[in-house]
Amino acid sequence: MNGGTPTAIERRFVHHPVMVTEVVEHLSAVPSGVFLDATVGGGGHARALLNARPDLSLIGLDRDPSAVEAATTALAGRAATICRASFGHLDDVLDSLGAVSIAGSLFDLGVSSPQLDRPERGFSYRQDGPLDMRMDCDQKLSADQVVNAWSTDELAGILRSYGDERYANRVAAAIASARPIGSTTALADVVRDAIPAPARRRGGHPAKRAFQAIRIAVNDELNQIEPALETAIDRMAPGGRGVVLSYHSGEDRIVKRVLRRRAGLADESRFRGLPRAATQAPPAIELAPRGSRRPSPAEVADNPRASSARFRAFCKLGADQGEGAA
Repeated sequence: MNGGTPTAIERRFVHHPVMVTEVVEHLSAVPSGVFLDATVGGGGHARALLNARPDLSLIGLDRDPSAVEAATTALAGRAATICRASFGHLDDVLDSLGAVSIAGSLFDLGVSSPQLDRPERGFSYRQDGPLDMRMDCDQKLSADQVVNAWSTDELAGILRSYGDERYANRVAAAIASARPIGSTTALADVVRDAIPAPARRRGGHPAKRAFQAIRIAVNDELNQIEPALETAIDRMAPGGRGVVLSYHSGEDRIVKRVLRRRAGLADESRFRGLPRAATQAPPAIELAPRGSRRPSPAEVADNPRASSARFRAFCKLGADQGEGAA
């Protein structure tokens, strides 16, 4: 909190930053300059980092106006510029602010607790609300259009690709047959009834995967990750550092692929018999560490929503290091 009692704005957007100790531990060694928080949320990670490194200035992005309001309040008095924008427009935002180079970056992907906890936002399968799920409340596409207007094949496709839903065809057919569906709890009931009874008793709430898939489709979440992460790496100064927190397999697969490729660790089996120099660019980053980390048991006990988090970190190499490592 800002050294005192939380404001009304902060109470409306209370988000516990995940793995904040690990994030600050890695990022506190970035060089001086401009730090990018591509998903600033309520400003929890940003505030912790600026406490550790008050010499940094910060650019924070979020497409949720409630998050922008909360972060602006939480970071008042700091060298922080908060912009209402998706990280899919990262290049344009940095250009508009004259930030040619950044000292580091943080991407905290997925949905936030305040979005899940406010029924009127339509993200929760446990609380009744409208079929919305928009992170940017001004965009046109909402969950209502996806649920009530998309074809059965389109629904099955996103359930399978974005939710790893084993019963994607059954769930999609049930949704189409039940139209019009008017609320989140009505949708959750339809999904639950479409899944065989034995499968309902394991793996959490039976509607969890469907709601995840619809939310990702509404907000076009996965398609933005790769280009934004590439931009952040390209803009990062030598010695800069980055962290990505992902919360489900679809996000993490994209993050892992991009980071491994930029670290020069692409699948060598694809290029057997060819000189390496002809198949991949010199590494731009070093993974630190290789692989992902998970939250501690203590953090998961305190904040169960942290349980699915995967932490991946990297350091930007200098030009000489990149060439030498190739």
